Amino acid sequence: MSLTLERGYSAVTVEDITERADLGRATFYTHFPDKDALLAQVVTGLIDDLQERLRSLTPESSVGFTGRPVLEIFRHAAEERDIYRMILRGEGDGRALRRFVDDCSAAAAEMFGARATALGVTPRMDLTVLSRAWVGEVVGVLQWWLDLDPPPLTPEEVTEMLLNLSLRGRYWAAGFDDGDVVGSGSDPDAVQ
Repeated sequence: MSLTLERGYSAVTVEDITERADLGRATFYTHFPDKDALLAQVVTGLIDDLQERLRSLTPESSVGFTGRPVLEIFRHAAEERDIYRMILRGEGDGRALRRFVDDCSAAAAEMFGARATALGVTPRMDLTVLSRAWVGEVVGVLQWWLDLDPPPLTPEEVTEMLLNLSLRGRYWAAGFDDGDVVGSGSDPDAVQ
């Protein structure tokens, strides 16, 4: 991962990888046909580990939003910083990032659906749209957070902010109150 972060994925060769890992090319090719297969395995391992951590979380409140999944994602990213940075930078022609977003979105849709069922509520929007919006938000903040060394906020601080955003919305986060009139939903120039 460090080679990819230093040089970029396309500039790294199998020879570079084997030299850095101090192993022979034959050993590498025994396990992987090429560097793309290695990248795919790294991404699979990261996603499997993250999903295992998220699976253990259960809704703890009647509201259904606890922030625990976000906290777990940021803690995991702190532990696996270089892998997350490589994926979120779009290394490997963006394949790893697309896979990460797709897998996280599918898991989030499943989680949102299970939570709605457990709490007896009906989602107001398509769960695919909801999950992709949520994952996009988290990925965007993760990219920013991981690019700074050290990150300016703890995982707990980021979680609190994103939880408030989920519970109260962007309108509230931007400083507006319920009584403030900013514009109608039908006005394309209205602040959203």
